[in-house]
Amino acid sequence: MRKGALAQRSRLENRSLSNVVLEKLAEMVHAAHLKVGDLLPPELQLAQRLGVGRSTVREALNRWEGLGLIQRRQGVGTFIAAPIPLLGLGYDTNTELDGGAILRLLEVRLSLETSLVRYAAERATDPQLLEIQALCDRLLSVVEAGQPYREEDMAFHAAIARASANPIFEQLLVILDQIIEKSKDSPFDWPGFGQSSFPLHRALSDALLARDPDRAEAAVAGLIAKVADEVRAMMVPGGVMNRG
Repeated sequence: MRKGALAQRSRLENRSLSNVVLEKLAEMVHAAHLKVGDLLPPELQLAQRLGVGRSTVREALNRWEGLGLIQRRQGVGTFIAAPIPLLGLGYDTNTELDGGAILRLLEVRLSLETSLVRYAAERATDPQLLEIQALCDRLLSVVEAGQPYREEDMAFHAAIARASANPIFEQLLVILDQIIEKSKDSPFDWPGFGQSSFPLHRALSDALLARDPDRAEAAVAGLIAKVADEVRAMMVPGGVMNRG
């Protein structure tokens, strides 16, 4: 191995290897002016440039793929699917990557849920509206108690999707919830995250109960915007919110 590669390996081992490799890969992408649709160099070539094992590079690329940043095409290669953020410039690498993935997910949810809540306001049966109201009560009580709320939140939105009388909406929401498998260490996977959006869950429930599609659309757009604002606030240096 060349002397330069040994020196780089030493620098990499001084920090979390996985994060540093992610940062170095991002630097290489930016230095080469690669953009969405461009082909990445092969894994072996990337590993040689970084002075690490091929398995380490593969692990980093698997993370990028899971976050929707790259797309592998069998027999063709690995392509950039979304803008690669330049990492390690005062930001926490995991926060930057997870946050970017969540923002992309929220873009999709905004388009999906603003449509489905309008249908729900127009098509929901009376029993479905009562169920939505009860699930909203349950969700807000869990949030107020400071308990994990993910299951209650999913149940609330799933009930609204069912009320749209189009089962594909609920299937798509399930798929979106499964896209990002957040680790227990993710700064976005704790009970305090998303707090600013919860008053608008009540506004959404009330709008549906009133069968007002315009109010329902405004409420769901507002709550998604609140979550997006929290993500962006956490993605700036020193921006991780208090978990106390």
